[in-house]
Amino acid sequence: MNTVAILLSAFVLSFVALLVFIWSQRTGLFDRSSRGAEVIFAPQEIGRIEEPAATRAEQGSLQSAADHAAGGTGWQPDADELVARARADASTGPLVFFFFCCAVVWLLVASAAGLTASIKLHEPDWLTQQAWLTFGRIRTIHLNAVAYGWAPMAGLGTAMFVIPRLLKTPLLGARFAFAGAVMWNAALIAGLGSIGAGISDGLEWLEIPWQIDTLFAIGGALIALPLVFTLVNRRVEHLYVSVWYMACALFWLPVLFVVAKMPGIHQGVQQAAMNWWFGHNVLGLFYTPLALASVYYFLPKVIGRPIQSYNLSLLGFWGLAFFYGQVGGHHLIGGPVPEWMITLSIVQSMMMIIPVAAFTVNQFQTLQGRLSALRFSPTLRFIGVGGLMYTASSVQGSLEALRSVNAVTHFTHYTVAHAHLGLYGFVSFVFFGAMYFVMPRITVREWPFPWLITAHFWLVSGGFALYFVSLTTAGWLQGQAMLDAARPFMESVAVTLPYLKGRSIGGALMVLGHLAFALHFILLVLNFGPQRNKPALFRELFARRLAP
Repeated sequence: MNTVAILLSAFVLSFVALLVFIWSQRTGLFDRSSRGAEVIFAPQEIGRIEEPAATRAEQGSLQSAADHAAGGTGWQPDADELVARARADASTGPLVFFFFCCAVVWLLVASAAGLTASIKLHEPDWLTQQAWLTFGRIRTIHLNAVAYGWAPMAGLGTAMFVIPRLLKTPLLGARFAFAGAVMWNAALIAGLGSIGAGISDGLEWLEIPWQIDTLFAIGGALIALPLVFTLVNRRVEHLYVSVWYMACALFWLPVLFVVAKMPGIHQGVQQAAMNWWFGHNVLGLFYTPLALASVYYFLPKVIGRPIQSYNLSLLGFWGLAFFYGQVGGHHLIGGPVPEWMITLSIVQSMMMIIPVAAFTVNQFQTLQGRLSALRFSPTLRFIGVGGLMYTASSVQGSLEALRSVNAVTHFTHYTVAHAHLGLYGFVSFVFFGAMYFVMPRITVREWPFPWLITAHFWLVSGGFALYFVSLTTAGWLQGQAMLDAARPFMESVAVTLPYLKGRSIGGALMVLGHLAFALHFILLVLNFGPQRNKPALFRELFARRLAP
């Protein structure tokens, strides 16, 4: 088939599909009265803030800011619907708690491995006595602990909490998800052990041997079952956009994982194409939908205001679904792959600006007049910064796909900085905010030390800023040095050393932030610290009673 025809047909098909979608909407894209965005609130609840991570004083200031922006008060939520919401929370409490505990453990494991790997880039003789501590293995342990430990446990735990709320139905079949989570974590322990022992499939993001990956597949299927059962037995007709994102993430992941890990199918150049098809799509079609779904739920709930344009949120969803599937091909620029595949990837990378712009405009319009809420809401601070990082990482990724930019940044630290901007600056920040919101709801107790939340935010924000700027600068200088034939290769290595040390300092600050978060999490669970609200003992988490 003619290359031009392939590219033109792909572009026209995507563009026409978007036009049909827009045409199918009953109201305009910027309609300010879209009722679809109001389904996350009980009747007469709009205007009432919900921020369990804030102190009483912060909650009062947040509510005052919301009342001032809305021009007065008047919310009187329907009591029956609030009770139904509480029952939905109770049905998910023990399960979400287990997911979040696993997420915190894997966050600490990934942090330790990542900082070790970072230091080894400028101190290569440090910790070389054990094979599993060498850079090639410890860096891979870090990647897999994040990709299959921290991020999915936090994201899926959040989905378990949000979906029953949105469907106004208690979670059904939680035991399947418990069994699946246990199997998933057992597989990850075995996978990290195999990587430490030097047993690997040798593909980035897919290093864990396929025999172990069968446990991931079975565990993931069991985790998805309760969400499917709850969706089928829902008590609402309209599906809020967060349900679309989360449901499709649960559909896209098994398709990606099974296709990528099928043994003996992919060989040679096809294997490389599959590798980056999976590597990019697991970020864009699994972690990203879970994080965006969290933003679209928690941001309106915190400020007591529906998202400004519900149709823009749907445009963002369908734009992501249409355009993201082939963007991973730009990692193979210059490789022995068909040129049309690379060009298609670049075109789709640039088209991703459409859903990103839809999300950014929607987030800005929703927060307009309520930006002061960022001062009072821990959840909103993390989620707001995470949303900004989604915009930044997506625009940077689109520009990085261009051949002229890729010629400098390919095979450099610049790409590593970009990957962290997406998976940490965006996804992890959003999940931090979600966990700060959810944990008080399932433990029936407020966070005991607000200053630890502040410390966590500024440590990870400042540390990540230093990390990202250092690596981005190092990568650009490294790429320019490698393109200059008159300069020896070792010069491209030496020029990065000061910035790699800056990366380690930034990483150390991030690790301190993670330790503060984990310590606060443990104090909340074990009921230590000031009694800022009715205490919830550890055993009471699994025996809560709802007031009528």
